[in-house]
Amino acid sequence: MVRYGIVAALAAAAAGLVATALLDGWVWWIAAVAVGALAAVGIFDVTQRRHSVLRNYPVIGHIRYLLEALRPELQQYFIERNFDGRPFDRDIRSLIYERAKGTAAELSYGTERDVDEAGYEYLVHSTAPVEPPPHPYRVRIGGPDCARPYDMALLNVSSMSFGALSANALKALNAGAQRGGFAHDTGEGGLTPYHLGGADVVWEIGSGYFGTRTADGHFDPDQFADKAAHDAVKCISVKLSQGAKPGVGGVLPASKVSKEIAEYRGVPVGEKCVSPAAHSAFSTPRELVQFVGRLRELCGGKPVGFKLCVGSRADVLAICKAMLAEGVTPDFIIVDGAEGGTAAAPLEYEDHVGLPLTDGLMTVHNALVGTGLREVIRIGASGKVAAGNDIIKRLIQGADYTNAARAMMMAIGCIQSQRCHTNHCPVGVATQDPRRARALDVDDKSARVYRYQKATVEQAMKIMGSMGIADPAMLSPHLLRKKVSATQQVSYAELYEWLQPNELIEQVPQSWAFDWAAADADSFRPIVRS
Repeated sequence: MVRYGIVAALAAAAAGLVATALLDGWVWWIAAVAVGALAAVGIFDVTQRRHSVLRNYPVIGHIRYLLEALRPELQQYFIERNFDGRPFDRDIRSLIYERAKGTAAELSYGTERDVDEAGYEYLVHSTAPVEPPPHPYRVRIGGPDCARPYDMALLNVSSMSFGALSANALKALNAGAQRGGFAHDTGEGGLTPYHLGGADVVWEIGSGYFGTRTADGHFDPDQFADKAAHDAVKCISVKLSQGAKPGVGGVLPASKVSKEIAEYRGVPVGEKCVSPAAHSAFSTPRELVQFVGRLRELCGGKPVGFKLCVGSRADVLAICKAMLAEGVTPDFIIVDGAEGGTAAAPLEYEDHVGLPLTDGLMTVHNALVGTGLREVIRIGASGKVAAGNDIIKRLIQGADYTNAARAMMMAIGCIQSQRCHTNHCPVGVATQDPRRARALDVDDKSARVYRYQKATVEQAMKIMGSMGIADPAMLSPHLLRKKVSATQQVSYAELYEWLQPNELIEQVPQSWAFDWAAADADSFRPIVRS
């Protein structure tokens, strides 16, 4: 009863203040209204049935919800150390912001990281460093069936759709990519005018076929051929899965499906937009490979590839077997890590489904090497790429180039508030609220994207020079080392298995034998043979 006494006391105080106000002027009226409002809140708390805390602790129970709402900001700005925040720590966030602004990004007084901790990784420098070349490396994408190859930058804008991001955010990313000469992936939400501001575009096509779909949601070859002919479209990427939620289709809430978004996606206005978990254009590895070949014909020979978060080696090997059987190869494969994810996803998927980028990337690289396909297929890596050392690490692990999503978002102002799925992004990046999106100045933020990408690639080139590397082809697993205990460190060459060219064709190693036998060109489901 003591707890409920607060409500009674507030009500009595409000009544007393009203009485005083009747005799002594307007100042007391203000106090009466304020106390009366608190008393009304207390009465509501006691009578409502939704929150037990408020029924037991009227008025003061709201303090709990206030602290809970402020917790992420308090944690990020006042509690976490520079190097232990998640998903990106403060050191990395500060690095991105400073490079985007063009200010110095150096630190002093040494690292704060525990270099003796198991799991710590470092790059091997050379006692004979070399000067990096004056211009950044570019990667030629285009296999034997590609008529119009494309030279990809070492760091590009990863897939983010209109709908997930605001129009202003996409315009800023695109303008920055145009200025810096790197590619901008559209995400699966369709090819929109906000992706066609002048930058080179990788058009991603997901299972919903947004922007190239029939009325019943299937792939429309005529729409595809028409849009793929645009000069800005340099590559086509088929999304099989994404790191944040592999095996689950994307969902855009009905409240975000505006008339404009509906037009670009080819879906009804105001209805929830759902991407199926699987494609309807193919259902087996063989059909996937055939679909890739068909898309390449329809787009006039531009590079065509696919993106996936790796689930198992058998999956990847099944696709490789289909390539060998059909004599058709994609021009590139983008490997998305399970630690990636600008998209909204269930916690269980974010934390427990899919291979992290390191494992997925080396799986794809080794599978292509072992089947003799690596020379004609380029590999992109996507998943928490933010700094120059991230680029070098992924190249050593098997990638030819990298993509970044969240780092690019930070370059245009994202503060890692982790509200992308709520439509309440405080800086106008991941929202369809026009009032919030208006806060993002396109001219200023596009310059920041350009400066961030340029500085990060330049730093990657400097690191290669420090390693005595004059060309990315010289990078090897021996140059990336990991602490495995307090007293021992080993290179990636020793720590992991690296297949030799055609090894899976000529003599399957025992460690790959089970997965190779389970892989079938006509099924995405591993076939376990007794």
